[in-house]
Amino acid sequence: MGKLTQSVEEYLEAIFKLTRDGTPATVGQVADAMGVSPPSASEMVRRLRAAGLIEDDRANGIDLTTDGRAEGARLVRRHRLSERFLVDVLDMPWDAVHDEACRLEHALSPEVEARLAAQLGNPRTCPHGQVIPDEDGELDEEPLRPLSALEPGDEATISCVTEEKADLLRYLASLGLLPDTEVAVESVAPFGGPVLVRVEGAQYALGREVAGKIMVRG
Repeated sequence: MGKLTQSVEEYLEAIFKLTRDGTPATVGQVADAMGVSPPSASEMVRRLRAAGLIEDDRANGIDLTTDGRAEGARLVRRHRLSERFLVDVLDMPWDAVHDEACRLEHALSPEVEARLAAQLGNPRTCPHGQVIPDEDGELDEEPLRPLSALEPGDEATISCVTEEKADLLRYLASLGLLPDTEVAVESVAPFGGPVLVRVEGAQYALGREVAGKIMVRG
């Protein structure tokens, strides 16, 4: 496989994340993930299919071939390792590393990637709690559920945040809602109302959309 353009790599990374549970993606989902129009996403999907990176099965949605999945996993691994480096070594805040990691992931060589992973102690997750694919592209993910799915009285531990927008991450950090933090649901308002949670002795009302981006275990 020849050198892929940065645009192609970003699409492969997005599709890998969308299909990691084995469910094919739609053009609309790919467009949303990339922040582009559906026609633009459709054109790139066509190019990826012609390059043998997407399964040639339009009826069942968008899924990666073996080669496409390997490339997607490689990019996700480098992105999350880069985020770990920026936070753990360069002491950058977790809300400021996503864009920097996007630039680094396209520049790392396999040798630098291996040395970076070893230097960091082969971390399992990025600073946002997302699992880092191993060298074979496998994701050792545990069963999780969104905080918004919990019932009053449920207790759980935050595993990861699924969205890396800086303003959301700053907001969650200000409330102490970080990976590996224990959280309890006090009440759930009806008709899509907020979720009242307790964390480290304080109570906060979270909108359902925000609570849906916080994945928990337990």
